[in-house]
Amino acid sequence: MGLIDLSAIDLNLLVAFEALFEEKSVTAAATRLYLGQPAMSAALGRLRTLFQDELFIRIGREMQPTAKALEIAPGIRVALQQIRQTLEASQTFDPTSSKSTFTIGSSDYTSYVVMPMLLEICRRIAPSINFRLIGFAKDFVGELLEQREIDLALGVFQDPPRQTMQMPLFPEHFVGICRRGHPIISQDAITPEIFANLLHALFTIRQDEVGEIDKVLAQYNLQRRVVLTTPHLLVLPAIISSSDLVAAVPSRLVAPFVCQGTLEIFELPVQTQPWMISMLWSKLTDQDQANRWLRQILKSACEGI
Repeated sequence: MGLIDLSAIDLNLLVAFEALFEEKSVTAAATRLYLGQPAMSAALGRLRTLFQDELFIRIGREMQPTAKALEIAPGIRVALQQIRQTLEASQTFDPTSSKSTFTIGSSDYTSYVVMPMLLEICRRIAPSINFRLIGFAKDFVGELLEQREIDLALGVFQDPPRQTMQMPLFPEHFVGICRRGHPIISQDAITPEIFANLLHALFTIRQDEVGEIDKVLAQYNLQRRVVLTTPHLLVLPAIISSSDLVAAVPSRLVAPFVCQGTLEIFELPVQTQPWMISMLWSKLTDQDQANRWLRQILKSACEGI
């Protein structure tokens, strides 16, 4: 026999074969598959044509399999089982038992803010799920998502790549920080001039000395002295708390340090625009159940921040 053209085969025929083989009755097989008896008889006819064999012959009250049916039954059973397992795996994601590992593109700031709450939620409802955090360059985030090197990314995405989707998580804004007892705190009113004359630290990943604050100060014809630049945002609280430097940082970064009594927060004397922290994912995984669960749980985690 030559190779069978699979494109001409209705998968339901193999399901019908399985039912006939196990039930040994056209009527019982039809009932099992919620078919009428004529439809089941028609399926048996098509199976006989396909395999060029009677396959099932009535002996007494049962439809007994022929030698050909006995020969092909194990392979059909295994094939159908594999198809069922594949379909079930693609349609179900159970976080309570899953041992999946999710890779998230995240800066130290978003990791610091989001991960404690996310891990606490997962400890309770998804104890076997693991996470991998990696840094990323925004110019390449679309490629990382498309190639599934990351499941999603956290950050500010004003111009998201094509074929991606975005969901806002929480707003953020700048606050000023200084060490406890810094002279700036005793000022009745902090003017832009007073602020510009302080010694500043700047977080920047571009290796330059110009931040959002500098752009705003330029509108007042002011320029500050940036004593320190760093690409590591989380080192700033320790540096500020032990020096006379000040810095403008995202508000959610400093709350724990203020509670510890090592830092003080002051309102910036210049107006800066708030921004939105979002998550970004690929359209390729938009309907993936595991990815959808991850996005939902991240959204829930950020609502508790």
